[in-house]
Amino acid sequence: MTDERARLARSAAFASISVALILVSLKTWASWRTGSTAMLGSLADSALDLIASLATLTGVWIASQPADEDHRFGHGKAEALAAIFQVMLIALSAFGIAVRAITQLSGGVETAAAQEGIAVSLVAIVLTFMLLGWQRYVMSRTRSLAIQTDHLHYKSDLFLNLAVIAALALDQFAGLSKADPLFGLAIAAWLAFGAWRGASDAVDDLMDREWPEEKRLAFVEAVAKHPELSNLHDLRTRTSGHRDFAQFHVDMPPTMTVEEAHDIIDRVEADLCRQFPGLELLIHIDPEGHVDEPDNPLVEEDQFAKLEKQ
Repeated sequence: MTDERARLARSAAFASISVALILVSLKTWASWRTGSTAMLGSLADSALDLIASLATLTGVWIASQPADEDHRFGHGKAEALAAIFQVMLIALSAFGIAVRAITQLSGGVETAAAQEGIAVSLVAIVLTFMLLGWQRYVMSRTRSLAIQTDHLHYKSDLFLNLAVIAALALDQFAGLSKADPLFGLAIAAWLAFGAWRGASDAVDDLMDREWPEEKRLAFVEAVAKHPELSNLHDLRTRTSGHRDFAQFHVDMPPTMTVEEAHDIIDRVEADLCRQFPGLELLIHIDPEGHVDEPDNPLVEEDQFAKLEKQ
């Protein structure tokens, strides 16, 4: 991660922590004043956001450290580990809120001071909008997985705060006494769904999932613009934190000198890394006619030929 990207990622993490601290303080007071399960759920979410934001800061800080002798591919997976930690917290929060809502449905904790709870939720919405705007800016320049997961939390917070407003209004102004716990259950379900989506992205990163097909195709098209290369095969790709990794084999004339082949590959690598910022690339040269591991099902066919068929 470049110094600028690391600085931006840290700034987003510090912004998340600051907003979470403010929201936890406001919602603690509002939960005490209103006795609302929906508000309590929103408080739990903000408290977990604070812990998760601290984990995000730790993850982006570790991920920004340069490669060393023990971690020659860098520390990018620290962001995925931070994301997994956040997912675990969200899942626990969803369970706790659901239990509270079911308890309230079966034996009634009454709510009060709806105006104060609504006011706190409106403040939370304004602060969250401001934070989301900064996170989007940072994500567009860093591709930080930990910031993306944190962004997911705060996007859900917008809906949570709107749900709290609706629950309090329906409960106290419309006389619908079951509205608050029902909205609490809906908030728990929303949090659980967000945890599932966040876990999917983090696991993909930890398991070195291949790039999406459209990204792989764009990469092959970029390589195909170099006519000195032929028979691109055994293409492998993965993403770790903010960095992409790719490697492939190409055929070159066996009569070509090592120096000539090296100069060509250097030019190709420089061009591809320019088109795909943050890419670490490894190109292996095969002499024309060479067959790589014919019994290995993961050795792909010529990607140039596959591209021409499309």
